[in-house]
Amino acid sequence: MPEHVSIYQSLGVSLLILVALAWTFGLAYMLRRGRFEAAVRRAGGRTLSALPHQRQAGPHREYVELTPAEQDAFAGLVRQLGGGR
Repeated sequence: MPEHVSIYQSLGVSLLILVALAWTFGLAYMLRRGRFEAAVRRAGGRTLSALPHQRQAGPHREYVELTPAEQDAFAGLVRQLGGGR
C-alpha cells in the first residue's frame, strides 16, 4: 500500500467497489428475472409469440424413379465408396 494513502481512503475505495459490484449483480438479477416472468405471464400457458409456428407434420416427400441404368450406376458408386469394388 502506498505511504501517502490513508487507511480510510483504501477502505472507502474498497467499499465503493463492493457496493458497485452488488448493485450490478442485483440489477442484472432483477432484469433477468423480470424478463422471464414477463414472458411466462405474457404466454399464459401458450407458446411464445416471438417463436414461429411449428409444423405438426414433416414436409411431404419428393422422390424420382430411377431407370435401371441409374440404379446400377448408383449401386456401383455405393460399392466404390464402401471399399467393396
